[in-house]
Amino acid sequence: MRAEPTTLWARWQQRALMDPPLTLLLIMTCALGLLVLFSAGGANSGLLLRQAFRLGGGLVIMLVLSRIPPAAMRRWSGWIYLGGLLLLVLVAVLGEGRGAQRWLDLGVVRFQPSEVLKLAVPMTLAAYLHDRVLPLSFRDFVVCAVLIAVPALLIAEQPDLGTALLVAASGGFVIFLAGFSWRWIGGGIMLGLASLPVLWHYMHDYQRQRVLTLLDPGADPLGAGWHILQSEIAVGSGGWLGKGYLQGTQSQLDFLPERHTDFILAVFGEEFGWIGVLALFLLYLAVVARGLYIAMQARETYSRLLAGALSLAFFLYVMVNAGMISGVLPVVGVPLPFISYGGTAAIVLLAGFGMIQSVHVHRRLVG
Repeated sequence: MRAEPTTLWARWQQRALMDPPLTLLLIMTCALGLLVLFSAGGANSGLLLRQAFRLGGGLVIMLVLSRIPPAAMRRWSGWIYLGGLLLLVLVAVLGEGRGAQRWLDLGVVRFQPSEVLKLAVPMTLAAYLHDRVLPLSFRDFVVCAVLIAVPALLIAEQPDLGTALLVAASGGFVIFLAGFSWRWIGGGIMLGLASLPVLWHYMHDYQRQRVLTLLDPGADPLGAGWHILQSEIAVGSGGWLGKGYLQGTQSQLDFLPERHTDFILAVFGEEFGWIGVLALFLLYLAVVARGLYIAMQARETYSRLLAGALSLAFFLYVMVNAGMISGVLPVVGVPLPFISYGGTAAIVLLAGFGMIQSVHVHRRLVG
């Protein structure tokens, strides 16, 4: 009697186009994001419809990518990486942005090429390490470091230090999952820490100001410290249960800047409180856990490294945004996945989950 539900579940999973638990979790997160965005955007239905259209397009892209075998992705990884580097060079020549060159406007579409490297870097590293014999050599470590450093430096030059660090981290997760010696990983981390004074020297004035504001936001409460202070007030005023949907004073009275993009988590915390934020993070953790489970079940090195790195990178994006709005990390312009308003970031994230879905679907087919 007990075997019947398990059989029905197995049959449903076998017939499903994608992994049902992961798909359901992602749809729930996107739906919650639209709910919060309606409040954060001042009940702007146009804003809501544009974001819904983007998320819908991202879900279609996820479905399409889930049909592509990981072996095909592996063959194209290097070309996607080179194409991403070419786009970064074009950004340096033709790009536009607020005080930085980050966007390419092709007339029909406007997007950030740096977002593409969040996928291209782990794809390329996973492809490079796919056929390597364990234990991995120091030469392999150096090659991976160079593959990470080139796009990260190009993105930092835009300047977009936050995205550069996230791209580097996505590649770093591949190195970690590949089982490189802790001696090499530790040495790379120590080298990075030792280079911080050099990095500080080459940082732009506004980037240095963000770090100084993090250390003492009260030094300029009406200027550089305004974002962090208002965000902390919004989150703190939410208490345990929040003020209620559409009832947040900091957001609805325009005290909270960038409330529908980078600081939307502060809006969520004010309206739904500590319990609501906890529920949101449990939802995020469930997405990450499912992605890592799919990575563990992968039947080849490329699939395992790619799915694992993309899942960990998704977790990092959430943590960086949470640290940013709570005053733990500098304001670096990292949106909250599937909750913040924005097209390129959400579509790229769903494309990444399409690759994870592909690992699951084709592992099942091979099995």
